[in-house]
Amino acid sequence: MRSTVLSSLAVLVFAMAVRAEDVAVQTTIESVGLFKNGLAVVERSVELPGAGTFRIEDVPTPVHGTFFIESATAITTRVTTMLVDSPLDLAGAPLQDQLAGKTVSVTLREQTVPIEGTVAVIEPADKNAWNRRYENPNSGGYYLDAYGNRVATAPAGRFIILETKTGRTLIDQNMVSSIQIVGDAKTAKVRKPVLVLKTIDNAPKQTIRISYLTKGLAWAPSYRVQLTDDKKLSLSQNAVVKNELMDLKDVEMFLISGYPSIDFSHVISPLSLQQNWAAFFQQLSMQPGSSRTDNRMVMQQQAVMMNSALPGADGVGAAPPDESIDVHYESIGKQTLGEGDALSLDVAAADADYERIVEWTIPDARNEYGAFYDEYRRRDRPELFDDSAWDAVKFKNPLPFAMTTAPATFTRDAQFLGQQLSKWVNRGEETTLRITKALSIRTRASEQEDGNVDRAEVWVGGRQYRKVTAKGELVIKNFRKTDATIVIKRQFSGELISADDKPEVTLREEGLWSVNRRNEMKWTITLKAGEEKTLKYAYTVLSTR
Repeated sequence: MRSTVLSSLAVLVFAMAVRAEDVAVQTTIESVGLFKNGLAVVERSVELPGAGTFRIEDVPTPVHGTFFIESATAITTRVTTMLVDSPLDLAGAPLQDQLAGKTVSVTLREQTVPIEGTVAVIEPADKNAWNRRYENPNSGGYYLDAYGNRVATAPAGRFIILETKTGRTLIDQNMVSSIQIVGDAKTAKVRKPVLVLKTIDNAPKQTIRISYLTKGLAWAPSYRVQLTDDKKLSLSQNAVVKNELMDLKDVEMFLISGYPSIDFSHVISPLSLQQNWAAFFQQLSMQPGSSRTDNRMVMQQQAVMMNSALPGADGVGAAPPDESIDVHYESIGKQTLGEGDALSLDVAAADADYERIVEWTIPDARNEYGAFYDEYRRRDRPELFDDSAWDAVKFKNPLPFAMTTAPATFTRDAQFLGQQLSKWVNRGEETTLRITKALSIRTRASEQEDGNVDRAEVWVGGRQYRKVTAKGELVIKNFRKTDATIVIKRQFSGELISADDKPEVTLREEGLWSVNRRNEMKWTITLKAGEEKTLKYAYTVLSTR
């Protein structure tokens, strides 16, 4: 009876020991969804054989509030550090950790008798210089990771600690001449973050899914517009994927369209060991896009938003008609990309009819108060005051999804013609893209105040203005041997009095709340070869000077 009880107790103790021990499991990356701003949606899965504690050594660095686990039963998640088996790398982790538990023979300089023993397994003391001044975070006592986040990582130790027959021996690493490892010399112990999953006692075999947003994987689109003849073009979209996250093998990839709200894209989750409370609270206090936010992230976000024709619109494709949320996933199939690799592939192509035009836009020379812009502003932002005529093509988007904000390169007969940033264009929507300056179309724009009309003094909101009458003249001549379709746009501030050839007049959005209406006149004319045309107009404007 006693023997049976002891045997039962031994089995129970052994079972408890096995259950308490962490079991290493491997996750499978099912898919990644790529935004254009350096963020990616990662979907991973792992199969758990039943109840127990399981260890995942590939620990994510998620964006705050985006880490979720889907499972059939309750699971507790913990992130910690521990020694795990890894290939021996003498240039990597400290030798004390890498050789922990191994029997070695250490020879010192100027000595012939080696010191034999077992490298001690040392649990590091708490060297984290936690900064608990959360109201005024600083970087004292921390190191920075690749994202500029503080990490509490201590430098490598100076000594190797051996368990010998006479006790512990501390060996200065600088005095070591050679180390002979008894047994396996290819693997070592490396202290690294691990994700520990603990299930309930009666948990069944199950597959769990882990999802989160993280930095390191993005895509950049571009377009090629080939002018096949004078009426047809071929439009193709290309995507470049850059992987700075992890090795990916046969992973389904999606290019994500739209511009969803990600208010905490700049905040790393406190679940990550790369994060601490001081840095976390500091990141929370930042506003995305503010001068205090990581400049790299700001530039990535601006690259997404830059010159979008529609607020919040940017991506590879518009959402299907039956969806009410403008976020769309475009699959590019299963891809294999090592960390640091880049991939270029064609996403879609289609043909379209196009019309070649010359676009001449004359920007408004006055600000919202009716005064002429200062010279320094013209020097700082010359692109806002460019009044050159440009050769352009006008066509409707033939792709089965929207064109995202991206560079468009023009070619004809395998020759490079030009490149321009294409703004968001919905499927079937018309757009106009410039190619090159129309040097054979000569233009001249002039404007002056009409001295024959008396100035009137007008008070608006406690500010005094002069009501003046401006007269302008646009002259354009076609030096080409063929007719040219010219689209002329003249922007101005004030109230239109008269204009030749009855142009279309629209109110510009930025003029809704200014003293003067901000308008644009638009003419579409056909100029024959060698023909010259003059267009005159007049308007009144309230001016502060």
